[in-house]
Amino acid sequence: MINADQINTILGIDESYKAPTAIMKLLFDKKRREEAFRSFLEIEHDLTRDAFHAYFEEQQANKRKYAQDFTPDSISNLLTKIVPSNGETLDVATGSGALIIAKWHADRMNCGIADYRPSKFLYHCEELSDNALPFLLFNLMIRGMNATVVHGDSIARKVKQIYLIANENDDFMDFSTLNVFPHSRDVEQTFNVKEWLEEEKTRTELKESWLL
Repeated sequence: MINADQINTILGIDESYKAPTAIMKLLFDKKRREEAFRSFLEIEHDLTRDAFHAYFEEQQANKRKYAQDFTPDSISNLLTKIVPSNGETLDVATGSGALIIAKWHADRMNCGIADYRPSKFLYHCEELSDNALPFLLFNLMIRGMNATVVHGDSIARKVKQIYLIANENDDFMDFSTLNVFPHSRDVEQTFNVKEWLEEEKTRTELKESWLL
């Protein structure tokens, strides 16, 4: 399993508290993030679980403010057997993604490797923590998943940004792109946004053909 020193080296940081900021900067640079993804995969081959789980809980979790204790692998695996595989999954308070990763793996296995296509599944994630969000985006993108990610308060619907993670080539060997929804009326209605907490930073890496 990849360790903290190896993660920090890939992110180009000397102390773990810098990881969330470093990851966000990395993810918005396609060339750098894909180099980081490949470096990560050279060390950590098992994508069926969240390799950041221990790193985040030890270095980043805000237990005092948010009571952050992330879902153990055993619970994640149990829940994936209970929740039906109908193509869409909602995970509120996703954290760094342990449960959604377990669901993604179960969906692939239920579908069958030969028949699996990323386009068959869409994962909806919601997360409040500024520290957890970058790890979540990293985990979704390195696995080539299709997902929406609401960064904000799931109850009050006060939102900073909403992200679209897209495997635009529908290839399970590809990484996903990072896109940011505009703060438009349509987006507000779709995601039930009551208030935007940050300035709009619309950005898309999607090819025009993917949007048609």
